[in-house]
Amino acid sequence: MAPTGISQNRLAGALGVNPRRISELVNGKRTFTADTALRLARFFDVSPRFWMGLQAQYDLDRAADALDGRLEREVQPRDELDK
Repeated sequence: MAPTGISQNRLAGALGVNPRRISELVNGKRTFTADTALRLARFFDVSPRFWMGLQAQYDLDRAADALDGRLEREVQPRDELDK
């Protein structure tokens, strides 16, 4: 939040949400919902898809880290089925 110069409490007030929601988002303990994305989009004058895209990318990165190379061992690509 430091780059924006806005405290978590002030942002929560401006968004009309409980400060705990912002704290949990900042600390990675909560995911962006459509509701939060819409609120942040209006506040920052950006697309809600921007926020949802960030969440989707974060989720994909975490899943890839959790799989830790297992995809290559466990999933056979479609083009290799008939070989």
